Amino acid sequence: MNTRTVTAALLAAAVLALTGCSGTDTAADKTNPKTPKATTTSTATATPDRGAAEKAAGIPPEPTGATREMLLRALAAANPAIVKYEDKAIDAARNQCSAINGGAGKLEWSASMRFSYKDVTTSEAQGKQINEALKNGGFCKV
Repeated sequence: MNTRTVTAALLAAAVLALTGCSGTDTAADKTNPKTPKATTTSTATATPDRGAAEKAAGIPPEPTGATREMLLRALAAANPAIVKYEDKAIDAARNQCSAINGGAGKLEWSASMRFSYKDVTTSEAQGKQINEALKNGGFCKV
């Protein structure tokens, strides 16, 4: 499942939930009593649990501390240039886990695309090494 699709669906659901909370009176509401008015409630609209959505999409939590350093070392072993931008590398690794955990095809290709940014280029061979590091290192287990 595509992370962007899940995120878009969650945002769309939140927008739809919020549109029903409009409590403004318009001139049309005052002149036409048969026009239904939007009602407001005192309870807050529940926000989607991002962690649960990411877990459902096969995305592990953002690593910190020793786990983050271990992941960066594993990624650097495949292609030292990708850790030049640490946050981008971490985001790419988390998103690649979604593909791995979701059983996507062309994993080497998708890794090479995810880990190619700015002035960094990653080959499919390096993508294969990245996938192996993510799987064997246990990072992609959700």
